[in-house]
Amino acid sequence: MKDRTTTLTTGPFWGHIWQLSWPMLLIMIFNFMVGFADIYVAGLINPEVQAAIGFISQLYFLLIIVANAISIGTVALISRNIGAGDIARATANAKQSLIFGFFVGAALTIAALVFAREIIAAAGFPSEISAIGETFLRIFAFALGPNYLLIISNAVFRASGEVKKPLITMFVVSAVTIIGDFGLVFGITPLPKMGYPGIALATAIAATLGMTINFAFFFLNRWRTLYRRPWTISIASIKTIAKLGWPAVLLQIAWNAGSIVLYNILGRLGDARIVALASLTNGLRIEAIIFLPAFALNMAAAVLVGQNLGAKNPERAEAVGWKIAGAGVIFISAISIGIFIWARSFAALLTREPAVLAETTRYLRIMMFSEPFMALSLILGGGLQGAGDTRGTMRLVIFSMWLIRLPLAFLFALVLGYGAVGAWAAMITSMTIQGTLMARRFHQGRWKHLQVE
Repeated sequence: MKDRTTTLTTGPFWGHIWQLSWPMLLIMIFNFMVGFADIYVAGLINPEVQAAIGFISQLYFLLIIVANAISIGTVALISRNIGAGDIARATANAKQSLIFGFFVGAALTIAALVFAREIIAAAGFPSEISAIGETFLRIFAFALGPNYLLIISNAVFRASGEVKKPLITMFVVSAVTIIGDFGLVFGITPLPKMGYPGIALATAIAATLGMTINFAFFFLNRWRTLYRRPWTISIASIKTIAKLGWPAVLLQIAWNAGSIVLYNILGRLGDARIVALASLTNGLRIEAIIFLPAFALNMAAAVLVGQNLGAKNPERAEAVGWKIAGAGVIFISAISIGIFIWARSFAALLTREPAVLAETTRYLRIMMFSEPFMALSLILGGGLQGAGDTRGTMRLVIFSMWLIRLPLAFLFALVLGYGAVGAWAAMITSMTIQGTLMARRFHQGRWKHLQVE
């Protein structure tokens, strides 16, 4: 059964890049707004709830890492199937990804409900917010399964080039979450007043609604064969998805763990530690402005590279990867120049304390020199993941974090005594190396010959 109606393997490069990128950028913005709304509403209640929601957000991220990994494997497989015009194979792989995600999500839901108290204790929640965290976790647990299926179904549509469907879904999810945050917490008519549990319930309701919308989209177009039996598990397909996805799990764990170590290094700066920690936190929030378009282009690169490899056109896959990376570097560089010039104004949005304001400003001005390399790494890394080279991207990112960034941060900040600025120097050094190595790996072209199935 052949279907080339949504392939992105012929025609103008820039049209396809734009077609994929703008909906993904909007989705990134929606996700950012949801996270901001959760923190904002929690802050309106009291600092304890705000601290708990920040803690539980990091914990929840760990629980959905497997869903993100499955989605990466799904994109790598299905984009190739679509590029080859084999919708039957694409549907079979989509079904296996969804089944896999369902069982993992169900298992984690049960574990979170049964061991909520133990998980909160192991995560190191302060005693004054542990009860709040446990309540959040128990309600969030009900969102795990729907969230897994939402993330994976979005990946299916993304891989096939149908990016407007997840855009519609995530707009609804974001709107329901934000409205639910305010309505359920404060009892805005006709919603009941629930207090802080309303934040978690809004997330659970929105994720379930988003999953339902995506499954309705499946039924209304060529993916409706997903509903046909058999619904048996294919061990071979699950192994392939897991093989492609596990490096993404390890990469995210290693990156998050490395970030914690970096915070620990800054926490050893004596009297300057609070200023350094606050400046890093503020700086990362402002840098999110730059990360959003880079992540959108990362996803576009994964789909376009995967589909062109499926169409047996590796040279076009390479060309489109470089074009997306080039456009991304130019765009990110332009944003970075603006942030460099007005760094103090951006920093002032988050702090008025003079020492933190000065250090956040310095952090931003230093980090802007590495943002083009961040764009290069993220976008070409997306292309490599779309080709199935997930182990290669994992190795490069872990190398840059654990063998470059953290040792240099320790050396510059603590041993040589340069303080926070030494850590910032280590960060731009590692990102420059990471971007350069990612470009080198993409240029070598070994990914063109990988067999993912």
